[in-house]
Amino acid sequence: MSDVFPVNGMDSVVFAVGNAKQAAHYYSSAFGMRLVAYKGPETGSRDEVAYVLTSGGARFELRGPVRAGTDIARHVAEHGDGVIDLALDVPDVEAAYAHAVAAGARGLAEPHVVEDDHGKVVTAALATYGETRHTLVDRSNYSGPYLPGYVAAEPIVAPPAKRFFQAVDHCVGNVELGRMDEWVEFYQRVMGFTNMAEFIGDDIATEYSALMSKVVANGTRKVKFPLNEPAVSRKKSQIDEYLEFYGGPGVQHIALATNDIVRTVREMRAAGVEFLDTPDSYYDDPALRARIGEVRVPVEDLKRDRILVDRDEDGYLLQIFTKPVQDRPTVFFEFIERHGSLGFGKGNFKALFEAIEREQARRGNL
Repeated sequence: MSDVFPVNGMDSVVFAVGNAKQAAHYYSSAFGMRLVAYKGPETGSRDEVAYVLTSGGARFELRGPVRAGTDIARHVAEHGDGVIDLALDVPDVEAAYAHAVAAGARGLAEPHVVEDDHGKVVTAALATYGETRHTLVDRSNYSGPYLPGYVAAEPIVAPPAKRFFQAVDHCVGNVELGRMDEWVEFYQRVMGFTNMAEFIGDDIATEYSALMSKVVANGTRKVKFPLNEPAVSRKKSQIDEYLEFYGGPGVQHIALATNDIVRTVREMRAAGVEFLDTPDSYYDDPALRARIGEVRVPVEDLKRDRILVDRDEDGYLLQIFTKPVQDRPTVFFEFIERHGSLGFGKGNFKALFEAIEREQARRGNL
């Protein structure tokens, strides 16, 4: 089935934010991203502004309302800042859209061409969980900075000498209790994605809370979508907290691939990014050192920077998670450095969820 819905990779992650100008500055100064394109009242967009930032192959679009009464303004009022679109780079928008709709997907925008002096772009859009959409994009015949209607823009601040991350590794969605398998089946039926992993029961539980997770991916594994749902537990899980404060299902976190997680974390922390803390006991446990074996970064350095490490049959990975990056306890980021491992840090789930629970308790939401 994936043959009729091929996906080259992620095109962009699109956010709805209350103040796009300030959000663009944050992602420039704290995440080291480079502003490359803009649209707003100066370019003929009367109701909305958008800033497009890149870091390697990762691209964020930050969209914000200029006036009340727009759909972006409504979305921010209801959900807070969050991801509204996981746009996919596809080689044939018309064929992919036709297949998806025939397979039961709800179309939001039929294939259409937008063009300017830089060429043409073909787009269409499909609905998925909550108000999240997948815009299908073919920009192979376009040389402009982003899309027609956008103009090239200069960096807001001087970018770092070396970028902090180079790609989107995976995008995680939270859905309501009992809906995870429905959306897993959606990605299999509509996009030909396959089940890459699943985590249930004790894999993904602590003393207080639990969740269930399954991962779907396209054939090349360039696009990976873990999907979470809450599980019955003694207290409110991180998924329950997200669904309450976001006002429904949506994108929980974006994982960004880095080649040097230690430098990334140190420079981002110095720029004000808050990361989840991990207790000394995680690093001092002899079982951890026995399980992970030899890794690129000494455990003492990982301990100093609070970076997690996990190993599976294919290799190992280093990872760390930010605290929520907006006022509501919803969207956060993961940074991941892979050395062969194709996994998601299963060995770190307990430490991670306990760290999240400590933050939930501080917020009074556990």
